[in-house]
Amino acid sequence: ATGEVVAEVAEAGEAEAAAAVEAARRAYESAEWRDLDAADRGALLWRIADGLEARQEELLRLEVLDTGKPIREARFDLREAIDAFRYYAGWATKLEGSTIPVRGKMLNYTVREPVGVVAGIIPWNFPLEMAAWKVAPALACGNTVVLKPAEQTPLTALELAVIAEEAGLPAGVLNVVPGPGETAGAALVQHPGVDKVAFTGSTAVGKRIVREAAETLKQVSLELGGKSPNIVFEDAELEAAAR
Repeated sequence: ATGEVVAEVAEAGEAEAAAAVEAARRAYESAEWRDLDAADRGALLWRIADGLEARQEELLRLEVLDTGKPIREARFDLREAIDAFRYYAGWATKLEGSTIPVRGKMLNYTVREPVGVVAGIIPWNFPLEMAAWKVAPALACGNTVVLKPAEQTPLTALELAVIAEEAGLPAGVLNVVPGPGETAGAALVQHPGVDKVAFTGSTAVGKRIVREAAETLKQVSLELGGKSPNIVFEDAELEAAAR
């Protein structure tokens, strides 16, 4: 609102994105994360939720400062982020395979395994909530994550990484690369060490991600096409419209 500088944040580019992917790959292949019991993964996610809750006033101030949204809205977003980590903490022990009846005296069964390194690319409108929606399910399933927040709103994503580290998440399991989509984001989509891209943002960028991810056969999930604009006419009750 005032043009005052609120923070200076490092700008990640291709080199930093590649370093984050390599760190995520090392963590994914490490016994410390790969051999962690599902119940212990769930407990870790629960501790991250506790950390978010313990620092909610600080996180609220950061979100309002970073996005300009009213604090009542940011409070709802933070609650959603905390709930997401607790919800997926429960899923960690519910990811079951199945047995399949086949002919003969054989046992045929399926096992669900992690995808690998997941790149989460999120927009500016719900920074912490979107980060939780990308990070929590990926970790619950045993993946490692490289999270690229929108370059306009990186502050709470960086704090989430601090809280995750304090909760005991092993090094390299969650990496945050704040930088523009054209450099850091594109580098993640193109990197052969990324196994899946989870993106929320514009339809145009989503189309580009699908095309580029096809080169390395990445799995992709997309949430596209922001909608529901509000048009306020001159005869509107302005206080009600602003709320």
